[in-house]
Amino acid sequence: MNRGLCLSNSDPIRDVHNSFARQHLFELDIRVPEKDDNYHFVTYVPIDGRIYELDGLRPAPVDVGVVKEGQDWLDVVRPIIDKRIQKYSEGEIHFNLMAVISDRKMKYQKQLAELAEMGVEREQMAHLEALIAAEEEKEKSFKAENIRRRHNYIPFIVELLKILAKEGKLVPLVQQAQEKAKRKADEKQGEKLKSKA
Repeated sequence: MNRGLCLSNSDPIRDVHNSFARQHLFELDIRVPEKDDNYHFVTYVPIDGRIYELDGLRPAPVDVGVVKEGQDWLDVVRPIIDKRIQKYSEGEIHFNLMAVISDRKMKYQKQLAELAEMGVEREQMAHLEALIAAEEEKEKSFKAENIRRRHNYIPFIVELLKILAKEGKLVPLVQQAQEKAKRKADEKQGEKLKSKA
């Protein structure tokens, strides 16, 4: 519980989290109590041959399993995560599965430095250099995606809809979209029926 409070009371963490919130057309200050969904992080960590669940809403870690000698801890935690996911039906968004991993770029740079210290030929280091370049490209892509996610497109969309309506194109486009969505839903339903047969 304290860990969850610490995270939620951290201004920098809250500011970054809120910067990714959906943009709203209207900002209303209506104090209507929302559904009591508690969105929080649940983490699984291996410590001294055991797997612990750290839940921001629980006061203490929960021991969820043993990691045997030579066993990958992910093999132990995977069924626990699968069971948790099975609680929700397809299409629900009550959870988001993430993994915290080491920075690959730093790992490759460290390996490259070690090879350079050993006096390895430049050609043999080319693979690591390519991996580092790929990670740098990925970082650029993530930065661009974050800019797109944080931008408020609502004023543009509202103006576009006004222009389409003024030109008499909005209603036909909506009808086409509805027909397309219905066709896709019918196709998906047909595929489900075929797979059951």
